[in-house]
This record gives sequence, C-alpha cells and structure tokens, in this order.
Amino acid sequence: MERSRFKDAAAIVESLASGLPAVIIRDRLRPMEIKLANLVQEQCFDLVHADQTSMAQYALYAHAIAGIGEKPVTVLDQHNALYLLVQRQSLYESSLTRPIWRREARLLAAYERELCRRFDALVTVTDEDKQALMDLLPGEEAEQLNGRISAIPICVDTGTQQPLSREREGRQIVHLGTMFWPPNIEGVMWFGEEVLPLIWQEMPDVRFIVAGKRPPKEVLALGKSKNGKGGAVVVTGYVENPQPLLEQSQVFVVPVRAGGGMRVKIIDAWCWGMPVVSTTIGAEGLRVNDGENILLADEPEEFARAVVQLLRDQAMACAIGEAGRRWVEKYYEYRNVYVQFDAVYARAAGKPGI
Repeated sequence: MERSRFKDAAAIVESLASGLPAVIIRDRLRPMEIKLANLVQEQCFDLVHADQTSMAQYALYAHAIAGIGEKPVTVLDQHNALYLLVQRQSLYESSLTRPIWRREARLLAAYERELCRRFDALVTVTDEDKQALMDLLPGEEAEQLNGRISAIPICVDTGTQQPLSREREGRQIVHLGTMFWPPNIEGVMWFGEEVLPLIWQEMPDVRFIVAGKRPPKEVLALGKSKNGKGGAVVVTGYVENPQPLLEQSQVFVVPVRAGGGMRVKIIDAWCWGMPVVSTTIGAEGLRVNDGENILLADEPEEFARAVVQLLRDQAMACAIGEAGRRWVEKYYEYRNVYVQFDAVYARAAGKPGI
C-alpha cells in the first residue's frame, strides 16, 4: 500500500461526499478486489479472515462475489475499536484539525457498528476494545455480539528473541515505533517538551533516542534539542536492525496518551528484558503489575521521576526488566495463546465441537 498526503486528502474529499470514513476509502484498492475475484473464481474458500478494520471491506467483498452455496464464513480480527482511537486522538489535535478527527470518529463508529452486525465472528486484542465495540450496539444486539466476539492478545515468539545484553551504566532513553502514527507523534512531543526537561534537571547528560519510520518535521525539530551539559535528542528515522541501539539504552519509554488496542512495543520490550516506563493508556489492555514489571505514570513529573529512578537504580531496572521477560513468557507466548483462534473459527463455522 502506497501512502501519501495527496491520497489522504483525496480520501477526505470523497468521505465528505460518501459518508464513509476516510481511512477506509484510503485503503480501498481496485487491484486487491481483482485479485480476490480471481481467487474466489479459482476455488471455494471455507473462511475469510480479515486482519484489521481497513481489511474488512475485502472480506465482505469476497463473501459477496462467491457463488450461491459457496459463501465463506467471515472473521474480522479488528485489533481495536478504531473509532475510540480516533476519538481520543482528537483531544490532542489543533482547533483547525480537531473537527476533522471528530467527524472521522463518528463515521468510524457507524462503520464499525455495521461490521459488528455483518461478520460471523470478530476478534479484538483487548477486553477494553471488545467492550467498546459492544457499546456501539443496543442491548439485545450487544448480547448477541458477545457470543461472536473474542479478545485474543497479540503475542510473540519468545523462543526467537532472547533478552538483550544491555549496557547498564549509561544514561540513554529510547522510544521505538512508527513515527507517522499520530498517537506516537503526540506522545513523543509530549515527552520531549514536558518530561525530558524535568529529567535533564536531575540528570543533564541523558540522551533520548527516537527511532521509527517517517518522523514528521516537529519530531525532527526535537532532534535539535540539547542540554548544555551533554543531554540531547537523537531522531534516527527508520532503523533496520534496532538491536545495537537497544543494547545501548537503559530505559524504554511509551509516552502514549491516545490510542487503542495494544502497544506491541511493550510486549517487545518485555521480550528484550528492558525496563519500561509507560502511560496508563500506553499499557491499556495489557496485563501489568505497576512497580513489578513496568512503571506507569501519566503526569510529566511522575513520568520523569520514574525514568530517573530506573537510570539511577540499576538493581531496580534489572529486576523490572527480568520480571517483564517472565511475564511475556507466561501470558504472551503465541504457542500458548493462539490456539484460541481454533475455537473462533469453529464457532463461526457452526462447528463448536471441532
């Protein structure tokens, strides 16, 4: 999928005329529909699994063009309640763009309500998002949806990623995530402008590394921030192999204040054995024990205090990192969790005994 500001703008214009969410229009591709039509003509599919909300339109298209008696069961792994994510992000937008985000949230709520009615089964990655989707429907419909919707978290293969051997005595903080995603942009700007100066007051030589694809100009401008005693912000852009950067970092930060679903970056950080400081929303939907496998803070002063504490107390940082690794092995190892999809498919197909 090729993305551009022009395509985003065109999608917004079409959205004004059609009433469909712009993000759905943006990800509608005619070549994809042609490919699906060819596949459906070549063979009969028992089930179509759509991954994330923007792919739902293709599962419904495949179902619609299949022959009578050959209609596949449809499953939507929606990941999150997208309308809620957009609604939250609108709180941090400027007065100029906020109405656009709020309108998109309303359109997504209507769109996702219809998806909940049309798919044979749905999956979210958190109980919070499952409830947010059920809240879109009136009482009796919500109860019916409860029988068709499951919460299955995103998991990892802990066998292929062992804990990193990190430098313990440095003073480097790292944020890792796609930097064209609005909640990441807003969170990094909040951290850089409101939290980092407080950290520099205590530890002037701390470096903040922002790694991720396509950082916008405001994040790039953060890269010019420096403290007179050696502290700095480094914006790397896309990093093909982040392991060396992570090995040189002592704290992994997730300053997200808007969003939905799960922050897989926390699962990854746990897998790497890194101590994590996150906002409450950043850790939303995850099993966490604040103070044991993560530190949670929502105010700049609290967030700065947590980061400084981990940088100063190596024993504490090590204990939290090790606890995170044990936690991900227990609750987020895909071999143990993803068997739940078997039951989702069987139930959707009307064969719960399989």
